[in-house]
Amino acid sequence: MRFFATAAKGTEPALRDELRELRLRRVQADRGGVHFEGELGDAARACLWSRVALRVLVQVARFEAGSEALLYEGARSVDWTEWMTSRTSLVVRATCRSSRLTHSQYVAQKTKDGIVDMLRDRLGARPSVDRENADVGIAVHLARDVATLYLDVGGASLHQRGWRSHSGPAPLRETLAAAVLRLSGWDRQKPLVDPMCGAGTLAIEAAAWSRRMAPGLVRSHFGFERWANYNDAMRARMSELRNEARAAALPDGPPIRASDIDPGALELARANAHAAGVELIVKQRDIRDLEPLRPAGFVVTNPPYGERLEVGNSLYDDLARAWRSMNGHTLALLAAGPAISHAMGRQADRGWILYNGPIECRLLVYR
Repeated sequence: MRFFATAAKGTEPALRDELRELRLRRVQADRGGVHFEGELGDAARACLWSRVALRVLVQVARFEAGSEALLYEGARSVDWTEWMTSRTSLVVRATCRSSRLTHSQYVAQKTKDGIVDMLRDRLGARPSVDRENADVGIAVHLARDVATLYLDVGGASLHQRGWRSHSGPAPLRETLAAAVLRLSGWDRQKPLVDPMCGAGTLAIEAAAWSRRMAPGLVRSHFGFERWANYNDAMRARMSELRNEARAAALPDGPPIRASDIDPGALELARANAHAAGVELIVKQRDIRDLEPLRPAGFVVTNPPYGERLEVGNSLYDDLARAWRSMNGHTLALLAAGPAISHAMGRQADRGWILYNGPIECRLLVYR
């Protein structure tokens, strides 16, 4: 089976490396995600373990769709009874690029029409559409007049870890935080601090990753567990995979520190860490009071950059001055715009372009 794990723009290399660590086959990064091949159980492992993937999709059809008629007929020609009954609910999402059909909502609508008409003809009734809690999620990717249809193996977006009850004014998505940590070069053994932690997302992801806590264990089910062909053999395999993931978790990890000047943000960080089942060393501290870690470790942070939070003129200068006392450490900054790199006064040792939602950012790594 051919799968595609989607990722935030720019994080594809981190997801590629993660899926290779899971020993999945034929792993290849592409625009918007990473391809791999295997059985449904391999995709289930990706859903359980991936910290970077947003969705895991399995390809079910690919055809020419240069017109609405071709798109409709292509969707209708697939035997959807393998995954759905007339009582199944579904939702269809679409993306379009470089095609004659340009409206994603219309593409989703025509695809849905083909699917439900096929099921009505075969089963005598049409399934319902549920945009909030569908049994089966279907993704349509239309590029250069070729449509690829996928089933969503995971169901809801995999960035949802189940612990974020509250967030600050500029929340960092969990999957992007995981990508930042991996691209920073952190080995999951050295101590780590986020000195501008906000609601604690980076620090919580670091603590969970270092303890081998599978993020998918918080879910009661994945999307494929609601498909019509989900059987006792797969149910037993999923129980085995979940038990293996629980057994793999470590009781503790390296010290992870989270600090911020805002006491309200620290309350959020504490509450989120408790909900995630991890321990953080949380302290109120100004960035100017950043202290070296013992032994030397990693400083990983997502400073405010003026898009959604106000930034004082001296913040980046304070960070740069504090960093100069951190001999032997590695600093990873997720920054938007050139202000931080100018304040640092030197070129980063490594850098990536990542997107925090619609905001183009630079991940800058200084050693």
